[in-house]
Amino acid sequence: QVQLVESGGGLVQAGGSLRLSCVASGLTFSSYAMGWFRQAPGKERELVAQIGWSGERTYDADSVKGRFTISRDNAKNTVYLQMNSLKPEDTAVYYCAANSPGYVMKYDYWGQGTQVTVSS
Repeated sequence: QVQLVESGGGLVQAGGSLRLSCVASGLTFSSYAMGWFRQAPGKERELVAQIGWSGERTYDADSVKGRFTISRDNAKNTVYLQMNSLKPEDTAVYYCAANSPGYVMKYDYWGQGTQVTVSS
């Protein structure tokens, strides 16, 4: 059974930082590209950042470039999202997801999400 468990969300003031973590189990983590998504109230879910199986960063949304960094540790089955210079518009539920090997943008496994709230 595949599980993705996010942690690290919370309430932070604008300009602050948070680091999200996502621990995976039940899959060969090092074979999967991983992504962080977010969904704000009343908005569609959007891809924030993506990282390849070997650690190459393959996508960063324009809205987070220069502020957010995705990384992974295959030895720990963990993907991270370092979020700096947070803005109120970054407030959302953040999800990690695993992209099926050999496919593009086919995220078959999802975590339960972690809330990030940025106050002004």
